Amino acid sequence: MKMNDIDSGLVATPKVNPDAPLARPETPTRLLLRRYFKSRVGSIAAILLLLLIVVAVAAPLIAPQNPYDLATVSIMEAEHAPGTTSSDQKITYLLGTDGAGRDMLSAILYGLRISLGIGVTSALVALLIGTCVGLISAYFGGKVDALLMRIVDVQLSVPTILVALVLLAVLGQGVDKTLMALVLVQWAIFARNVRGAALVERSKEYIEAAVGQGLPARHIMFRHVLPNCLAPLIVTTTNQMANAITLEATMSFLGIGLPQTKPSLGLLISNGFDYMLSNQYWISVFPGVALVLLVVSVSLVGDQLRIVLNPKLDA
Repeated sequence: MKMNDIDSGLVATPKVNPDAPLARPETPTRLLLRRYFKSRVGSIAAILLLLLIVVAVAAPLIAPQNPYDLATVSIMEAEHAPGTTSSDQKITYLLGTDGAGRDMLSAILYGLRISLGIGVTSALVALLIGTCVGLISAYFGGKVDALLMRIVDVQLSVPTILVALVLLAVLGQGVDKTLMALVLVQWAIFARNVRGAALVERSKEYIEAAVGQGLPARHIMFRHVLPNCLAPLIVTTTNQMANAITLEATMSFLGIGLPQTKPSLGLLISNGFDYMLSNQYWISVFPGVALVLLVVSVSLVGDQLRIVLNPKLDA
C-alpha cells in the first residue's frame, strides 16, 4: 500500500473469490467436543474409558478363556504366576491364574462387563426415577414439594453404603437385587439436583408463557423445563455411574453383592485377598488396578463434562 493511497483515504481491500465455499457454522456438538478435547487429562480419560468399554463388550471375542465354562477351567492350573503357559501349551496366562484356575485376564475382561453393566444400568434407572420426582416437586411446589423433598432428605441423611448393605441383607444376593439396591440409594441424588435446576427454569418468563397458553403440566415439564436441565443431569449421571461401580465393588468384596457365578471386579479382588500374604499378589492386584482405572476414567470424564457444560468454570 502506498503512502499517497493512505493520504487520499483509499484503502486496499482484499479480493474475495466468489467461487470459494462459505465456512459452515460450528454445530453445538462439534463445539462441545472441541472444548472437551482441549484438556489433555479429559482426552486421556475419554480414550481410556472408551478402550475399557470396547474390551468389556468384546470380552467373549478377545478373552483367551471363558472363565464361566467349567470345561475350559482346570483346578490344576490354579495360582500360576503371570507369564506362565498352561499345561497343554494352548494359553499363556499373561496375568496369572486365580485359586480356581481361571485366567485372570479373561476374568477381568468379563468382570468389566458386569461392573460396567451394573453401574450404567443402575444410574440410568435412578436417573429416570429421580428426574420425574424432581420435576414434579419443582413444578407443583407447595405441599407436594415439601413431601417429596422430606423423603429425599431422609434418604440422603443415611450413608449410602449402609442403606445398600441393609437392602442386600434383606433381599439377598443376585444381579437384579444389586441393581435394585443401587437404584434405591441413587434416585434421591438425581431428584435433588433436578429440582434445583428446574426451580431456576420454573421462574423464567417462557414457562409463565407456556402456563398462560394452557399447556398441560407434563408437556411443560418434559418439553420445556427438562431440556434446559440436561447439562447438570449429564454431569450427575456420569459421577453416579462411578459411584455405583465403586459401591457394587464394595458390596461384592464384602460378600453380599453378586454371587460367585457372576464375579465382578469387586468379587475378583475379594477372591484373591486371602492370597496376598502368600506372595500371590496378582489375584487381587490386577482386578484392583482395572477397577481403579475404570472408576478414575469415569470420574475424570464427568469432571471435564462439568467444565465443558459450564463455561464459567473453564479457566
